Amino acid sequence: MLHDPCGQPARKWIARRVRRTKLAPMTNRFYGEFDTERRSGAQDRGDYRSPFQIDRDRVLHTPTFRRLQNKTQVFWSGEYDFYRTRLTHSLEVAQIGKSICHWLRSLPDGPLSPDFFIDPDLVEAVCLSHDLGHPPFGHAGERTLNHLTRDLGGFEGNAQTLRLITERIFSAKRTGMDPTRAFLDGILKYKSLWSELRTLHGTPPEHHFIYDDQQSHLDWAMGGFDFPLELPPGKARDSFKSIECQIMDWADDTAYSLNDLSDSVRAGFLTLERIEAWAGKHGHATGEGTPLGDLMRAIRSRKVDPFVGKRIGRYIQATRLETDVNFLSALTQRYHHRLIIDPAIKAECSVFKKLAFEVVFLSTQLKQLEHKGSRMLRQLWEVLGERYITGGTIDGQDFQLLPADAAEEITAEADPAKRARLVCDFLAGMTDGYAARTYKRLFSPDFGSIGDLIG
Repeated sequence: MLHDPCGQPARKWIARRVRRTKLAPMTNRFYGEFDTERRSGAQDRGDYRSPFQIDRDRVLHTPTFRRLQNKTQVFWSGEYDFYRTRLTHSLEVAQIGKSICHWLRSLPDGPLSPDFFIDPDLVEAVCLSHDLGHPPFGHAGERTLNHLTRDLGGFEGNAQTLRLITERIFSAKRTGMDPTRAFLDGILKYKSLWSELRTLHGTPPEHHFIYDDQQSHLDWAMGGFDFPLELPPGKARDSFKSIECQIMDWADDTAYSLNDLSDSVRAGFLTLERIEAWAGKHGHATGEGTPLGDLMRAIRSRKVDPFVGKRIGRYIQATRLETDVNFLSALTQRYHHRLIIDPAIKAECSVFKKLAFEVVFLSTQLKQLEHKGSRMLRQLWEVLGERYITGGTIDGQDFQLLPADAAEEITAEADPAKRARLVCDFLAGMTDGYAARTYKRLFSPDFGSIGDLIG
């Protein structure tokens, strides 16, 4: 019988359990030292968590992750309380990603087993992080920052995520969160350098690249191996993803194609009339049993959320694994397996994504909001660039326009290109609301008060 918490028998029993746990941890043969190695080479000795749980926790406990609650997913954050933000989207992607892991592990024909499985904590960490680098005002903000930095190496949301986890977040010394190789590789959706794509196409790329100074992170993720000739920069190389990155990608597509539809219906952007008109224009059937027909029936019966929930389950169970042979498959199981998605479900997902993009995202109302967000970022870049990148003063006056820590870091940098990247970091890290308030303080004569400055 156990005594009270301070009793001797209880303490001995707890000590035995702790020793037993330390001596015989549950192993997962899917991962090895190559996968769990940290960027710095540091070891996770003495921690009760797995390396991938540590990665996940480091992401969760950062202001960067919390700021996603006020960053646009489809509709401007804060406009209505039920709309998804980048934060709720990331949480949903993480839930779907973990469910895919459990589904794949449950399949009776393998190849996974109780001691050989894709780690759901790792996939959760990757999914929670996949949008960390996205700036305010959604993809419009991303395009604007890329245009503004087109001569400085560009801006890309996924490249910015890589920059955050390797150089900016978690550590007060700005050395990043020291990720494991499997985690860092999991967020690498794109593996082509900005300069490689510029050389390939003759113009600065619009998206799907990493920054040139991230070459060393890419090399480390690949174990120092060069890409073979059959994986040149661009789509071919970007298709070479770890299994965790593939799962994150499908979970993201699932959430994007289904959950965002739900918001669009609630917001009144996606109506029966608009769906019918779009389907007629593109030759899609809307009868019973078709994807669009099922969606329209759910709208009529006001059961869009149950429709979305059941479809998510279908998309999860539409996955299976196949083995693959490539230049890393002998080194890590993460590249020895490939995610296979049922072609019919993949085609349905594409229809829903195209519907949302053409009917909702290209609507006049959203494009007007995107234009407004883009204009705010452009003007903020101009005034901060004049103060912190080129001139050092504005009209001969030393206006301090940024918080002290950000201003000190930027002004301490001698290279103008690096100062510009730090200004871009600051703008990309803004929430929608913070960007709008900063814009008003700088450019609206009738806006500003002590309370506003504190907020």
